[in-house]
Amino acid sequence: MINPLTPIKAKTQLAALKVLLKVVTPPRPLVILGESSSIKLCNNISMLGAKRILIVTDAVLYQLGVTSPIEAELEGKGIKCSVFSAVTPDPTLSVVTQGLQALSRFDADAVLAIGGGSSIDAAKVIACAAANNTKPENLFGVFKAKEHSLPLFVIPTTAGTGSEVTMGAVISDDESHQKSLIIDPKIVPLAVALDPIIMKGMPPSITADTGLDALTHAVEAWVSDMASEESDRYAFASIQMVFKYLLTAYQDGENLEAREAMGLASHYAGLAINKAGIGYVHAIAHQLGALYGISHGRSNAIVLPHVLDFNNKASSKRLAKLAQALNIVDSNAGVEVACNAFISRTKKLINELNVDMSVPNIDRKDFDKIADSAFTEAHGIYAVPKYMSRREAKLILHAIKNTAKIA
Repeated sequence: MINPLTPIKAKTQLAALKVLLKVVTPPRPLVILGESSSIKLCNNISMLGAKRILIVTDAVLYQLGVTSPIEAELEGKGIKCSVFSAVTPDPTLSVVTQGLQALSRFDADAVLAIGGGSSIDAAKVIACAAANNTKPENLFGVFKAKEHSLPLFVIPTTAGTGSEVTMGAVISDDESHQKSLIIDPKIVPLAVALDPIIMKGMPPSITADTGLDALTHAVEAWVSDMASEESDRYAFASIQMVFKYLLTAYQDGENLEAREAMGLASHYAGLAINKAGIGYVHAIAHQLGALYGISHGRSNAIVLPHVLDFNNKASSKRLAKLAQALNIVDSNAGVEVACNAFISRTKKLINELNVDMSVPNIDRKDFDKIADSAFTEAHGIYAVPKYMSRREAKLILHAIKNTAKIA
């Protein structure tokens, strides 16, 4: 059984966090939406007076020339650019430190992230560490920054993390691969371009993984004990759009309506978790990513169905409300039927997206470590609807080990 002190301590810390979040409202970036909005963002950067900007991205996007038109547009406005393209999936502390050094050498006065969640998270930490004249690791934790980040702008190339609007970032340890969280309103960007033209280059598998990341954010915010009318509004909008548009974006990457909608779905989910937080799906998924090198979106997709089943009774009324609002069931369906229908609909979407649910190298010897690390991450920060014991966590990990396709 779970130690009875764990939920008591966690709830005490969460109560303090709730008070803090009521006092500190996360800022929201300016959002520029639509085709070629990434070019329009350059006007905003120019108007805000940036003179030297560090572009943070990964090697693949840089080699594909994704950053080139943005560089040309900025340089045409008299803004000097330098590209830091060493961001890796699940960026490590050393990568962020290298980025901070690159910013210092170039004497940048602003930062632009072009990429997925990894590039955005890295850019957030680089910009904040620079403004605070501190090492990135000194920002790990909750509300550690004293000064706001350098002016930070974002062009997401994927639709899933919502990192362009959240006050969180995740950085991995180089040796242990354990992930450290930074939660601080001072890392939220100034402006973001949700450009479907940029996003249409995503291959189907990444479209699926990142889209399910957005769904996980929204669902975990919806069932959170910190859910509010505001977070519900954003979470529901996100879930509704994911169910309507993700499969289309997966099947037809050139469909700009679906790409734009998924960009918004990701953004809305980010707004939801700013208020309500995430839960055990992320806590466990982070450990799978750290130990086995699975992408964040894929890890969430793998864990989500199992945690939905675990939370079934605790979240039944909330999930039933979703099923009815989304017309998955009719309005007179009972709570249990409606709840199960939502979970089944989620599993169906995962199957339709052909997500590989297997973790071939998962080792039973790691189960205790995964559970302990997940609980260390979640308890006291994530307002989970039901606390999980180590035994229950290990049962979920056992199910993951034996699942290639979700039933």
